[in-house]
Amino acid sequence: MRQRVCSKVGCAREAVSTLTYDYADQMAAVGPLGAAGDPHAHDLCAQHTERLSVPRGWVVVRHETLRT
Repeated sequence: MRQRVCSKVGCAREAVSTLTYDYADQMAAVGPLGAAGDPHAHDLCAQHTERLSVPRGWVVVRHETLRT
């Protein structure tokens, strides 16, 4: 299986999360790496996941993986 890399230009680190946008609701959702590459989603490395910023007025929803 091929490793997925961060979607940010110039970044070659391994992706650990997936980012999607809902423009109508001015919301960005970040969660665990999606099962398959989605052309409407952006895979991010740990560094870019932590540094994520959105336009003023937008909400960021972070979905965490449950640990048992």
